[in-house]
Amino acid sequence: MNELTIIDDIATHGLSVCDDFLSAQAVSDLQACLPAQWNQAAIGRERKQHTNTQIRRDKIYWLERDTAPAIDTLLDKMANLQYAFNRHLFLGLFEYEAHFAKYNPGDFYAKHYDAFEGRSNRKVTTVLYLNHDWSEQDGGEIVIYNPDGSHRQTLWPKAGRLVTFLSEAFPHEVLPAKRQRFSIAGWYRLNGMSGRRVDPIR
Repeated sequence: MNELTIIDDIATHGLSVCDDFLSAQAVSDLQACLPAQWNQAAIGRERKQHTNTQIRRDKIYWLERDTAPAIDTLLDKMANLQYAFNRHLFLGLFEYEAHFAKYNPGDFYAKHYDAFEGRSNRKVTTVLYLNHDWSEQDGGEIVIYNPDGSHRQTLWPKAGRLVTFLSEAFPHEVLPAKRQRFSIAGWYRLNGMSGRRVDPIR
């Protein structure tokens, strides 16, 4: 699946599933970049940000450029996709932020939106999976719901699969993993500049 197919899926359905976004070697290269130290994932933004393990139990580590060639290669690839979104759909996407996510056995993320309409500058969500040899019995699926709350799609974390959707449109959840599960969650953001400050900050 190429970038234009993803763009067409988003334009038509608001959701795209690309099973071959990364090769097996590219997935392995990113696995080699997984950190030794992780941070407990939080919910909310800025002053309202806090941890709540009843809602979210994954650990995260933010991606930064110039830390590893594999990360730079991925960020370049996501920048190309951003350019395609802006060129063909005129979304005005300003930047891409992303983090590694680690789900240990039993970890989950309850049903949520990545952005509420008019209250965040996150516009498009991406989830990229990094586990080889994952089976449906291993759990950790993402469940995507329609805006009315009805079930839309359940997807298991197949290595190299990229799931992309409009952040304000689709509530979703991550079901409990039965073995350690790694992914990269990312968001294309609009520019919410106020003076020299990007709002909201990470």
